[in-house]
Amino acid sequence: MYNFEYKNPVKIIFGKDKISKVSNEIPEGAKVLLTYGGGSIKRTGVYEQVINALDNVSLVEFGGIEANPHYETCMQAVKVVKAEKIDFLLAVGGGSVLDATKFIACAALYENGDPWDFMAKPGEVRVEKALPLGAILTLPATGSEMNGNSVITRVSIQEKKAFGSPLVMPQFSILDPQCVFTLPNKQVANGIVDAFIHVFEQYLTFEVNSPLQDRWAEGILSTLIEEGPKVLADRNDYESAANFMWSATVALNGMIAVGVPQDWATHLIGHELTAYHGIDHARTLAIVLPGMMHIKRDNKKDKILQYGERIWGIATGSDDERIDATIAKTVEFFESVGIPTKLRDYDVPTETITKITDRFEKSGEKIGEKADIDFAEVGAILEHAL
Repeated sequence: MYNFEYKNPVKIIFGKDKISKVSNEIPEGAKVLLTYGGGSIKRTGVYEQVINALDNVSLVEFGGIEANPHYETCMQAVKVVKAEKIDFLLAVGGGSVLDATKFIACAALYENGDPWDFMAKPGEVRVEKALPLGAILTLPATGSEMNGNSVITRVSIQEKKAFGSPLVMPQFSILDPQCVFTLPNKQVANGIVDAFIHVFEQYLTFEVNSPLQDRWAEGILSTLIEEGPKVLADRNDYESAANFMWSATVALNGMIAVGVPQDWATHLIGHELTAYHGIDHARTLAIVLPGMMHIKRDNKKDKILQYGERIWGIATGSDDERIDATIAKTVEFFESVGIPTKLRDYDVPTETITKITDRFEKSGEKIGEKADIDFAEVGAILEHAL
C-alpha cells in the first residue's frame, strides 16, 4: 500500500426530512445563491421544502443548469454572483448541479484570465480561493456531495474536462433518501452505473497489497448490485434508497482511493462521447468500460479475476475464460438496470472514434493507472463497443 494523506471536511446530514434543517448550516447574514437544474426540484416538492426552510435567508436563485453542466451557463451564474454580491452558494440537485456550483464558487473569485484554465491547464492554474458552498443532494450518482471534484463541458469547443480542489468541497451536504422516490428509472439507472464505475476506477487497477480498500470497494459494488434493482422495482423502498444513496457517496469520497493506484481512463474517454454527442455521463462509462477491461486484461488481470470471483462467483476456467465471463457479467448487470453498452445504441457513428483518437494523438496524452494507454489503444477500446 502506498503512503497517503486523507482529510474529508464535509459534514454529512443524512436521513428523512433533513432538508428542513438546512438553515442551521447557512452562515448568519449570508447572501445565498440557490443553484438548481431544469426545474425537477419544483415538480418533486424539494424546491418548496428548501424555500420554506430558508424563509429568513437572503436568497437569489439561478436555475437551468444542464445535466452535463455547461461552462457557458456557469459563467452566467458568475455574473449573478458578482452583481448580487453573493457570499454563499447552495446547490440543490444531483452531481451536475453540484459540479457547476463548485466551478462557479472558484470562477467568481478568479481574476487572472479565463476560469476554464482550471480544467485546460491543471498543471499551471490552481484554485487559490473559492466561495463557500453547501449541497442538498437529490440524485445519488457522482459522490460530488463529499468531494472536491467537478466536471464541466464547454459547448463552444466540444470539450468536457475536470478539475479538483479541496477549496470547493461542500461545507455540508444534506442527503434525504426520500428524494430518490420521485426519480425516473433512467436517472436511478444512471446513478447505479455511475457509482459502480467510480469504484472500478479506484479498484480495478494493479495489486498493491491493499486488502482493506479492496474489501471496502467490493462492499460498495455488492451493495449496488443488491440494492439498485430494489430501488428500480419499488421507488418507495426507503431502506434500499438509503443504501443506494450512501453507496454512491462513499464510492467517491476518497476512502477507497487512499494508498492505491487509480485509473480514470474510462472517464476520460467517456467525457469525449459526452462532448461530441451529449450522452449521459454514466452511459458513456458503460460503453467504455467493457472495452477497457478487454484491452487491458493483462495489466488488470489479478484484479479482474479477484472481482469476478468475489462479486460474481466466477472461479473456474482459464484466466482468459474467467475474464471474458467477468466482463460479460458486468455488461449483463448494466443492461439489466437499463443501460445499453454499445455505441450503436446511442447512434454514435464510427467517425466519432476517429475524432476522439485524433484528439488524444494531438494532445500526446497517455492515460490509465500506468499512463500507458495511447491514442491507438483508446481507438481499440472504443472499437470494442461498436
